Amino acid sequence: MNSTLTLSRQQSYYLGFALLLLVPVRLHGLTEGALPDFDSVRNWQIVQEVAAGDLRHLFRHASPLFMLLYAPVAWFTSDYRVFLVLNALLALAAVGLLAAFVARETRLPGWQTGLLTLLMGTATFLTYGGRDFTMSSGSLLCFSGLLGAYYRRLREPSSATLYRAAIWLLLGLSFNYKFLLTLPILAVLEWWRADGLLLHRGRWWRVGLLLAAPFIVLSAVGWLAGLRWYAWVAVYYSILFPGAANAAGRTATLHLDLLYYLRFLLDFESWLVWVGLLGPLALLGPQWRAGRLKRGQPLPPELYLAVWGWCLLAGMSLLLKAPRGLLWAYGLWYALGLLMLARPWRGRQLPAPALAALLLAVLAGNLYRLQREVYAYARPSSYPAVAAWLAAHGGGPVASTVGLALAPFHPDTVRSIISEQALPALARQGYHYVLLDAYWRVTNVRQFDSLRSQPPLAAWPEPALTSPLLFLEHSEFTGLSYQQTLHLQQQARQDTAQLRVYEIVRSERR
Repeated sequence: MNSTLTLSRQQSYYLGFALLLLVPVRLHGLTEGALPDFDSVRNWQIVQEVAAGDLRHLFRHASPLFMLLYAPVAWFTSDYRVFLVLNALLALAAVGLLAAFVARETRLPGWQTGLLTLLMGTATFLTYGGRDFTMSSGSLLCFSGLLGAYYRRLREPSSATLYRAAIWLLLGLSFNYKFLLTLPILAVLEWWRADGLLLHRGRWWRVGLLLAAPFIVLSAVGWLAGLRWYAWVAVYYSILFPGAANAAGRTATLHLDLLYYLRFLLDFESWLVWVGLLGPLALLGPQWRAGRLKRGQPLPPELYLAVWGWCLLAGMSLLLKAPRGLLWAYGLWYALGLLMLARPWRGRQLPAPALAALLLAVLAGNLYRLQREVYAYARPSSYPAVAAWLAAHGGGPVASTVGLALAPFHPDTVRSIISEQALPALARQGYHYVLLDAYWRVTNVRQFDSLRSQPPLAAWPEPALTSPLLFLEHSEFTGLSYQQTLHLQQQARQDTAQLRVYEIVRSERR
């Protein structure tokens, strides 16, 4: 197959139309809610700092490119909803890039290209994960670009294709430290291809210098701004080797749990994902007998996608779990599921009308899950009501239990606390109120029992803080298992109000 193929006009039309249909799917109810988690709020704050020339937190989460990408937006607006929408559209662009690669390399008909885009774009977690303000959207875009560029490098070994893949890799490493996980997979694929391209004529050091360039340049910029020259590298070290337990008591980075992701796929994604995950196993035998699985030969596109999916699942199963751990794999499995259903088996193939009906049924199931797992919790936020109440009662700085989602609505300082023992000192600093934000339940920081025992001055519901996906996304932080995390979520659903305001002086006296 010629990897220099481009999308046909028909494929392009269907792809573009599908992406347009996905825009309202991705944006539905998005601007009515608040920033969904602590990281989203901190990123929103740091982007504004960077826009103002303050680079103190440029390397937070080892994601300087994310901060620099959105800093120009902060020159024009600080409205968090603008950042949410832009990040959601970036995630949609990543879906389009991945769908275009799959359609081009497998020569999908136009209508299948459109359905593939819709299926990936309505995947439960890819939709949910594209509704925050974190690095996930940009990370997915870089991975989609790397996937296509590296496949071309395998099919057409040359300096140009190698350096093009390296550029996508350096962008990914600058966007998300988890791009380090691609390095062992790329090493395996390089070993399999065995064409010596990387080692020939000293290309390895040119690629190494290219990958090191953003670290050198941005570390120098940080040093000139007053940071330590190793600030970026230090973030990697602190992530890999945490020095102390976090607020939830979690210390480890490794946690073998082979069932976590399988349970998540079973509960939250379509059965088509399972076809994509397991179906390619049936290709190994025929491909081997046909002589297409010999070292030195490029993999067929289906097995290339499958290798990435299998390696991501195997690698992430060794680490602490959260659904975003398989962020790059969901789209691969939807694509492989469609490819497995569309290919002939033992000389028989699903007729086009039957295949279309089956895929439309999968799409309907995806939309149903989005309603149940995403839209049902995307109700108008109560944080503006909390901010209005505080303004009516004197305003001023306010403490908040773990979460910072009040910050975009409150004009004064919102201070995150991880223990009520911090309240007396805050009272002396002029803090009059504390918001018992149920985000403490999501993060499992159980340090507010005394506060909870008091009657609040005011209380509001915030259904977004009871979402199962939100809890599961924080299981990496808490270190809890899949079942333990969902048990926490079920407890949280029994609470009638998620936002409660207390007077700090009163809580101190008690």
